[in-house]
Amino acid sequence: MKKGIHPSTNIVNVECACGQKFQLESTKAQENLRIEICNKCHPFYTGKQKIVDAGGRVDKFRKRYGL
Repeated sequence: MKKGIHPSTNIVNVECACGQKFQLESTKAQENLRIEICNKCHPFYTGKQKIVDAGGRVDKFRKRYGL
C-alpha cells in the first residue's frame, strides 16, 4: 500500500439507543458516537421483523397467489 494516501483511523466508542456499547475503528474524528439501532435491536437480526401493510397490499397478494 502507498504511504500517506490513506485517512487516519481512530477508535470510536459507540452507544446504541438500546443501551449496547461497543468500540469500532473509524475515520471520524470524534471519540463518541450515538446510534439509533444496532444488530442487537434491529428487527432483521432479532427475528421480530414485521410486515408493514400499506393499503392491504400483502393481503391482496396472498389472495391472488393463494399463499
